[in-house]
Amino acid sequence: MKTVSSFQVLKNNNEKIAMLTAYDYSTAQVLDKAEIDGILVGDSLAMVALGYENTYNITIDEILIFIKAVARGAKNSFIIGDMPFMSYNLSLDQGLENASKMIKAGANAVKLEGCNEHILQLVKRCVESGIPVLGHLGFTPQLMNTIGGHKIQGKTAGNTDIILKSALKLQEAGCFGIVLELMPAESAEYITKNLLIPTIGIGAGVGCSGQIVVTDDIMGKFTDFVPKFVKKYANIHEDMIKGVEEYKKDVKELFFPSEKESFTLSSEEKLKLEASSKIVNS
Repeated sequence: MKTVSSFQVLKNNNEKIAMLTAYDYSTAQVLDKAEIDGILVGDSLAMVALGYENTYNITIDEILIFIKAVARGAKNSFIIGDMPFMSYNLSLDQGLENASKMIKAGANAVKLEGCNEHILQLVKRCVESGIPVLGHLGFTPQLMNTIGGHKIQGKTAGNTDIILKSALKLQEAGCFGIVLELMPAESAEYITKNLLIPTIGIGAGVGCSGQIVVTDDIMGKFTDFVPKFVKKYANIHEDMIKGVEEYKKDVKELFFPSEKESFTLSSEEKLKLEASSKIVNS
């Protein structure tokens, strides 16, 4: 059974951390059987699972449903729930209440984006209350409107130092790790080397303590867009299209269901049914 301490052990042993997203029971089962180091029920499910244009529309009540499903499928993996947009920004009490809902739903930790005084205080309150927190710096999707879209962060030495200072504050506040998103590899590696806690990269190069990507992206299931940092390991989308086309053809040509996929009456009951049919039609 993986715990929050597992991440620090991997970092201390110079072993990379492998994480993926999951939004449903069956995917969680697969990741659990593959012994993935951590599962993020990310707010990216707003786009991947619900078809929204961005992450802003997912609510705390919706994401709790997905956390419960993943928790039922993953019995040994460490599950992190992504706190949705504005589910923790209004007050410390709001943030703590919603974080506790995620833990009660089956998450082992929560993820918060950004690093202002409110976030730092919320991290401390969560950790003091027994809720582990994963930080998130670099490109932060929930702040996309204020940073001007999908822009790479830490493109200069000065900006990288600013992100490092934020990371150090999150570390001091009690975060067990920090996601670094959309950053030059050198910048992310520099930040990683100056932290005691692990970093999890997404589009941030190989120098982070570990990596996380969206499972539906690397498996070729979600095809609306493919980020530059994604490597495809399968093509489920194309396989499903071929499978559905073959199924449709079999149905229309009476190849499915065959006797193998059908149930049949005993010989005695068939005779009774034929007799009944003759009575009805007489």
